[in-house]
Amino acid sequence: AWFQDQPPEVRSGLALHRLCAAFKVGMQFENLLQRGLLAHAFRLPNRSAEFRYLHHEVIEESQHSLMFQELVDRSGLPVRGMPWWLRTVAPLAVPVIQRLFPEQFFVLVLGGEDPVDHLQRRQLREGASHPLVEQIMRIHVTEEARHIAFARAYLKDLVPTLGRYRRHLLAVRTPVVLWIMVPLMVDPTHELHTVHGVPRSVLAEARRSPEAVQLRKDSVAKLRRLCRELGLMTPVARRVWARCGLWDDDLGGHGAR
Repeated sequence: AWFQDQPPEVRSGLALHRLCAAFKVGMQFENLLQRGLLAHAFRLPNRSAEFRYLHHEVIEESQHSLMFQELVDRSGLPVRGMPWWLRTVAPLAVPVIQRLFPEQFFVLVLGGEDPVDHLQRRQLREGASHPLVEQIMRIHVTEEARHIAFARAYLKDLVPTLGRYRRHLLAVRTPVVLWIMVPLMVDPTHELHTVHGVPRSVLAEARRSPEAVQLRKDSVAKLRRLCRELGLMTPVARRVWARCGLWDDDLGGHGAR
């Protein structure tokens, strides 16, 4: 209601900042993803088909980063993207996670790509985006389909080979990781308050709304189904998913879409 009461130029400015904030987070995520992929490729043997694929993906992710950052730069808005603590910790943690827990790294990959893919596909279906934004999203959605398919195939090959304890850790860590990542992609950023003066109560209302709660659940529906397929949706894991506010019945309701 607060947003609808604002004049058109204010609403346009808020919408542009919200969009650029999402693209900035996307650029930062792509940067972290490329670090992990390059570290993974570095250890592959000669004549590995995976090596060729990974470098093609890194090339495409770099192009996505350029698109996203160019839009942010042209907006002229002071967009920071991820919170400072995550910008500090993530570059140090991602290569370590990729080396020691590759299964967790590729869950991180899907945790960044699936929610964005869900949002962008929804916007493209609605057909109400600026032509430049629509073109960026079409390129991104098309190329990310290959990246998502690779990460899912990698997990389907790797997870069955893990020991019981590592599978348990993966099962309970996954919803916690998504609890951190999904709001970065789908929730309104706090910068709308610091830069544009949107009341904190309005942002809190938006985040707590039934639509926002369902959006967060819907954005990870494919990941929930993958976890079930991989045998990771244990009773304990399911309780963690529910506690993180990301559980939904994927056999029906919104999550089945």
